[in-house]
Amino acid sequence: MSVRPALIAHDLVRVRDDRRVLDGVSLTAAPGHRIGLIGENGTGKTTLLRVLAGVDEPESGTVTRPPDVGFLHQELPLAASTTIAAVLDDALREARADLAELDRIGVALANPPGGTEQHDRLLAAYGEVLERAQDRDAWDADRRARTVLDGLGLGGLPLDRTVGALSGGQRGRLALASMLIRRPGALLLDEPTNHLDDAAAAFCEDQLRAMPGVVVVASHDRAFLDAVCTDLIDLDPAVDGPVRFGGGYTAYLAAKRAEAQRWRRRYDDEQALLADLREAAAVTGHQVAHGRGPRDSEKMGYGHTAGRVQNQISRRVRDAARRLETIERDPVPVPSEPLRFHVPALAVGDSDRVIVTADRLEVPGRLRVAHLEIKARDRLLVTGPNGTGKSTLLAVLAGHLAGAGALWRRPELRVGLLAQDTVFADARRTARQVFDGAVGMERAAVVPLSSLGLLAPADLDRPVADLSVGQRRRLALAVLVADPPELLLLDEPTNHLSPTLCDELEDALGAGPGAIVVASHDRRLRSRWPGRELSLPGAGGCRARTWGE
Repeated sequence: MSVRPALIAHDLVRVRDDRRVLDGVSLTAAPGHRIGLIGENGTGKTTLLRVLAGVDEPESGTVTRPPDVGFLHQELPLAASTTIAAVLDDALREARADLAELDRIGVALANPPGGTEQHDRLLAAYGEVLERAQDRDAWDADRRARTVLDGLGLGGLPLDRTVGALSGGQRGRLALASMLIRRPGALLLDEPTNHLDDAAAAFCEDQLRAMPGVVVVASHDRAFLDAVCTDLIDLDPAVDGPVRFGGGYTAYLAAKRAEAQRWRRRYDDEQALLADLREAAAVTGHQVAHGRGPRDSEKMGYGHTAGRVQNQISRRVRDAARRLETIERDPVPVPSEPLRFHVPALAVGDSDRVIVTADRLEVPGRLRVAHLEIKARDRLLVTGPNGTGKSTLLAVLAGHLAGAGALWRRPELRVGLLAQDTVFADARRTARQVFDGAVGMERAAVVPLSSLGLLAPADLDRPVADLSVGQRRRLALAVLVADPPELLLLDEPTNHLSPTLCDELEDALGAGPGAIVVASHDRRLRSRWPGRELSLPGAGGCRARTWGE
C-alpha cells in the first residue's frame, strides 16, 4: 500500500477587494484526518477551500496537495444538460482507467516485448497502478456507486434524467455522491449536509469516517462536526491567528470560551502595564526634572546624594521607556467583538386566535396534508425525509404556490418566508442599500441593519455579489426580522450560517409573540425544538405531534 500524501498549506494570504480574507493561514492535514473549518460567515472558509483545491491562487503562501483532489462547491458547477449517468461515469472514470491499465500491463507482462529491463519497467508500472487502484478501492467502485446513490436518497432516479430536471437538494446530493464514489486523496467539502435528511446525513458521516485520505470540510452542521471531525480550525479572529482544536464541536465550544477569556485577560493585563509604564516614564521623570534645586531637608549632603538618586531615577525612566516601546511595537490586539444576533422579536402577534387552516391540502406528486391549524403564537417544526414536501408546504403557506384543497389565511395576515435559495435582484448594490430598499427608509431608520448583529460593520457597504453565501442568507434574514411578520416561515434556516449564529437563532425561536414555522433537517435544532412538530412521511399524508410525545 502506498503512503498517501498529506495536504499542507503554509502562510496563505488571499485578498479580495483590498480585504485580507486569509491572513497567514497554515494547516497540515495528514491522511485519515478530518478537519472541520468553522467561523463566522465571511471569515474565509470557502476561500480557504478554493485555495486548497487549486481553484484560486493565493497572493502569497504555498499549498502542497495530493495529485487527486475532489472539491464540492456550495454553488454546483454541473451543467443543466448533464445526465445522472454522465456524472456517475465521470466519478468512476479514474477507477475504471486504473483497472483497464492493470489489464493492459498484465497482458504485456505475460508476453514481454523486450528483455529483462523492459520486464522490470512493466513490473514497476504495474505496482504503481496497483497501489493507486487499491487506494481508490477500484474493484468495488461500481458497487460503491450504487450504494452511495441509495444512501443519499437518489437510487430511485432514472439515470437518463438531466441535472436541470432535479431539485436543488437532489443536485447537491448528486454532486456529493460523485465525490464519495471517487474517493480522492484529498476531499474538500463546502457545506455537504445542507440538503441531507437524517438517513443521508448518517450515511455521509459513515462514508467520510471510512475515507483513507484527507478530508477538509466547512460546515454549519454542529451534529455533523461532532460525528466526523478529528480536528477543528476556527478562522474567527484570535490573538495568535487561526486556532486548531482537537475534537468535535462540543469540545470546541468550551475551548473557544476559554480562549476568548485568555485573550481578554492578556489584553487587559497589558493595558494596565502600559498605563503603569507611561506613568513611570512621564510622571517620575517630571518629579526628578533636571535643574530642580534642593529642598530644605536635602541641603546637607545634597551634592553627594542628588546625583545618585538622579541616576537611579533616570535609569528607571529609561527602562520604562524601553519596555513601553517594545510592547507598543507588538501589542496584544484588541479582542474582537463577535457578532451577536439581536432582534426584539422574530414575529409579532399575541392572541391565541387561529391564523391559518388547511384541509386536504395537496400539490400533486409533492405534498399532501390532511389537516393543519396554526395559531398566532405557534412554534411548528416541519420534518421529514427529502422529497416529502417541506419546502412546498412553506411556499403554499406563503402564497407563493397554489395547491388543491382548502387553505384559509386570516385576512391581511403578514407573512414572511426565508427560502433556501437567497437571490437578490441587483447584487451590485451594497448590503445596506438592499436592506434599506427592502424594508423602506423609515423602518431602516428605526431598525438599521447594523443593529441586528447579522453582518459585521465592514460588510455593510460591500456589494452583495462580494458577500459569501452565508452572509447573503444573513442579509435575507435581516430583511425579514427588521419588520417582523405575524407568520414567519423559515426553510432550512441554519443552512450556510455559522454554528454560533445557529445557536443564537435557535434561542430566538423559543416562546414569544407571533407564529413561526420552520422546515429543517438540522438535528441539533430539532433536538432542542420547543414547540409542535409536523412530520411529513411522503405523499401518503402527515402526522402532527407535540415535541416530547
